[in-house]
Amino acid sequence: MPRVRAVVAQALKPAEPALVPAPGRQDQSRRCRHKCLRHMRDQSGQTVVEWALIYVGVIMPLMMALIFTAELLWVWHSVVEFTREGARYAATHCWQASADNVLSYMRSHIPGTIDMDQFRDGPAEILVQYFSRNADTGTLEEFACDQGECSTLCIPDVVTVQVTNYTFRRFLSFLGLPGVSLPDFRTTLPIESAGCDAEQGTCLP
Repeated sequence: MPRVRAVVAQALKPAEPALVPAPGRQDQSRRCRHKCLRHMRDQSGQTVVEWALIYVGVIMPLMMALIFTAELLWVWHSVVEFTREGARYAATHCWQASADNVLSYMRSHIPGTIDMDQFRDGPAEILVQYFSRNADTGTLEEFACDQGECSTLCIPDVVTVQVTNYTFRRFLSFLGLPGVSLPDFRTTLPIESAGCDAEQGTCLP
């Protein structure tokens, strides 16, 4: 019975009033929250400005340099392979003084580079030179023959295919910068019968 009375008395006991901070403390807490929010906004704005400066001053130039280098190496490899293919064609086809057969083949097989228009009708030039080896000195001399073109009697010893006056400017043109003049590309190969059949007396043009 005493326990029941104690429980009832506890239930009927009035609740204690909630602690309410003093007005001064409320203002101080509010000012602290405003100050913290303002500091966070200032820090966020400073971070954005710093990131923008780093992106413009460091990351973007590095990305452009990587793109420029990758495109330049790709074009360089393509032009080197282009001269090799032209030299292989010249070594297995008959001699013509004007080298029109080799030039026509190369202009119809220009690699799909970003500056392929320079090889088709631009400043880049394709040169084909034939040489014969001097029997006495062993040196190479410019080849000449008066027995007619595509003849079994006119077979040079060496052919050189060269690409000159090529300027890499595709990527730089977007930035308004002058192009980069590349050195001449050259491939020299020995003649492989020039596509001529001595028994039949015919040559592959």
